Amino acid sequence: MERRTMEPRPGWQRTVEEQGLIYPLTRYPDDSLRPYWDESAYYVFSLEEIEALEEVVEDLHRMCLAAAEHIVTEDRFADLGITDPRVARTVAEAWHRRAELPSVYGRFDLRYDGTGPAKLLEYNADTPTSLVEAASPQWFWMEERFPGADQWNSLHERLIGAWKKQAALLPPGSPLYFAYSSADELGEDMMTVAYLKETAEQAGLATDWISMEEIGWDRLSGRFVDQRLRFIRSVFKLYPWEWLTTDRFADHVLDTLDNGGGTGSTLWIEPAWKMLLSNKALLAVLWELYPGHPNLLPAYLDGPRDLPGWVAKPLLGREGAGVTVHEPGSAPALRDEPCCYQQLAPLPDFDGNRVVLGAWVVENESAGLGIRESSGLITDEYARFLPHVIL
Repeated sequence: MERRTMEPRPGWQRTVEEQGLIYPLTRYPDDSLRPYWDESAYYVFSLEEIEALEEVVEDLHRMCLAAAEHIVTEDRFADLGITDPRVARTVAEAWHRRAELPSVYGRFDLRYDGTGPAKLLEYNADTPTSLVEAASPQWFWMEERFPGADQWNSLHERLIGAWKKQAALLPPGSPLYFAYSSADELGEDMMTVAYLKETAEQAGLATDWISMEEIGWDRLSGRFVDQRLRFIRSVFKLYPWEWLTTDRFADHVLDTLDNGGGTGSTLWIEPAWKMLLSNKALLAVLWELYPGHPNLLPAYLDGPRDLPGWVAKPLLGREGAGVTVHEPGSAPALRDEPCCYQQLAPLPDFDGNRVVLGAWVVENESAGLGIRESSGLITDEYARFLPHVIL
């Protein structure tokens, strides 16, 4: 693994915007705009490194599924902050019927510097973003800059294959809706959903487009409807389950949920059992089940215990929100809100840049890599995306 610098392509911003990355710049607190898509540098991997990382990702995914089984079997929903018995029952039912429920993708965030084993930082299994840039612009960047080279990137083909395989699980006779929240001002969620919609269409599925705010509730039929009052039978949503089960329509979601077997009126993708994997408490359960595993970091729910340095992570959240870093020698302290306390493993430093690998799985197989850099130890909304190549 090596970081190399390169002069960006002339007109790079317009190029990546045309490839779906309509948010190539990030606005900073001083009101300046700086590249989010950053091709002034790139990362190089050997084929052997990538093959090893692919194996790690698929092992981690299997371990996460085993941890989900443990949480359901041992009724440990409270550890995840799931205290509503109805929600817990819904998640458990979805887990038991997961073979009947479409589930598409997830993203592992890994600490890796090319010298030791990759370490799991977290699993973004419900509403992961950075998919567009990982699947499309960096592939075209490689073809232009390194023709004939390769990249850890089979995302597009695998997503199409997943939709084809899972089409039989969708309710017949109605389109699959793709929904995002219009509260996202950057357009990242919208374009992620648009890209997934495109892959579903290429798989032969009938699709439609809607924002979460446009989804209506028809009191007469007791069903969710679109703007033209058509029933919504299936919908992919880039909207977290913890919001879906707590906002003002939560009762309607649970009352009408198709949780496998076509027993309800609306099927939501990703399914409810992804709440087991998108929660930071999963990290502590994994360490409990696989203590000392080379790809895991020690993690606990009751405090940092004897960790020399640690990171406190809220059980739910995106882009580093609420994460605090405690250097070695810090006095043990508990946060007021439920957290996972994970051993501090500072992100590797490449030329003053802190890097995290985002490794994708589609269904149960590794599918690609996206790399983000940040200036500090927390990968937040100011992180930059850099392309990679296998040489």
